[in-house]
Amino acid sequence: MNPTQAKRKRRKATTAAAIHFGTDGWRGVIARDFNRENVELVARALARYLVEFEDTRKGVFVAYDTRFAADRFARQVAEILTSVGVDVRLASGPTPTPALSYAVHHHGAAAGVMLTASHNPPEWLGIKLKAGYGGSASPRAVQEIERILSQPSLLPRVLPQPRRIEVVDFKPPYLARLAELVDLNRIAEAGLRLAVDPMHGSGCGCLHALLAERGITCFEVRGTPDPLFGGVQPEPVEAALGPLRQAVLEGDCDAGFATDGDADRVAALDAGGTFVDPHKIFALVFRHLVERKNLRGGVAKTVSVSKMIDRMAERYGVDCHETPIGFKHIAELMLEQDLLLGGEESGGIGIRPHLPERDGLLVSLLLAEIIAVEGKPLADCVADLQREFGPLHYRRLDLHLEPAQKQRALARLADDSLRKLAERVVIGRETTDGIKFHLLNAGWVMARASGTEPVLRIYAEAPDPALLDRIVAAIETLVLTA
Repeated sequence: MNPTQAKRKRRKATTAAAIHFGTDGWRGVIARDFNRENVELVARALARYLVEFEDTRKGVFVAYDTRFAADRFARQVAEILTSVGVDVRLASGPTPTPALSYAVHHHGAAAGVMLTASHNPPEWLGIKLKAGYGGSASPRAVQEIERILSQPSLLPRVLPQPRRIEVVDFKPPYLARLAELVDLNRIAEAGLRLAVDPMHGSGCGCLHALLAERGITCFEVRGTPDPLFGGVQPEPVEAALGPLRQAVLEGDCDAGFATDGDADRVAALDAGGTFVDPHKIFALVFRHLVERKNLRGGVAKTVSVSKMIDRMAERYGVDCHETPIGFKHIAELMLEQDLLLGGEESGGIGIRPHLPERDGLLVSLLLAEIIAVEGKPLADCVADLQREFGPLHYRRLDLHLEPAQKQRALARLADDSLRKLAERVVIGRETTDGIKFHLLNAGWVMARASGTEPVLRIYAEAPDPALLDRIVAAIETLVLTA
């Protein structure tokens, strides 16, 4: 073995050991971590898992978002899967993750593989595994894939001549299904004017097509696929929604809806351009399903979601389950329990009549349906929630830290001597995922290291905006001075 070959072998061994599936799949920086060698390793591990644990005669569906080279990496994954005898249907173009999940479930496929980095910056790409039920692969499945990755002898050999790959468009059947789940005629009759913002991601054109073909006025911004996402991170947070806000105000719209890079998360603006955070969206949909659609069942939420959902569940007499962060935990619960919906603070919400899967496009349409059914502005619908189940105000802060400082900060927050935050007494702690402090008459605050990004996230909720500011400032100071 010459020096170049030896170096390449050491690099492959190191990167294989470094591949880990976070809260929703494996992600890395394109050409650095997310390269052909590592994608091959992950695809071979997926192939071994699928052959060993799933009925691959049902086939596997592969799709991708609008990121740089996502289509080529998707083709690489498809070829590796077919080389070990798995029939593959490959998306014909950028596809929303929920469209892939629906196709997997509707056709009874063994699994789905989605090439996406969701809301991460443009230089990132990733791989999500979708199970046959049309939702995130279970934690047990992820552990099995990582076990296979850790033992190179388990990886199957890739044959030089893969089987034929069928190229299909997964979007039309999925959009037809959305039209069955939402009363688009009611939205049209209400004369709503809407703005949508797919943020240059794989949701481009989807909502606009559904709404426009029914005569509903719809303005689409950032509606062309762009690997650079217009120079911003494709995450529908308030700071990133300037173009949507402009469209809402200039178009005299009743609301605006934004989805992330692969269209499984959602955020909203009301008619005045005010941000409606994902917790309020979750609560609005929960109330709508129970009180207007007369649906029943429990609810699941991640540990970072508003206590408003707990209060609503108590009012409706249903169970409220709390999980670690990552929709895979919610999907697993939705399959095991009689749950109506589940959601996370980042805007991912799944609804039982559809799929155990986040769907930003479906939730956008449900918000429009809510405005039409209630006959009042979105801002008034949110105010109703605050009167009934609040007041509660929420904040998330993302801190980009070096790994060493991140660990020092978490250690500092874990210290039992920390008894007060913002002059409020700590009355309880949780370590379900990260570190969560419950404060006397002041809500809660939580710190957690992201599983897919070099970020420490702070989440907080309080009954008063000024108090919320003080709590967030106090924990930020503790983190930055650690």
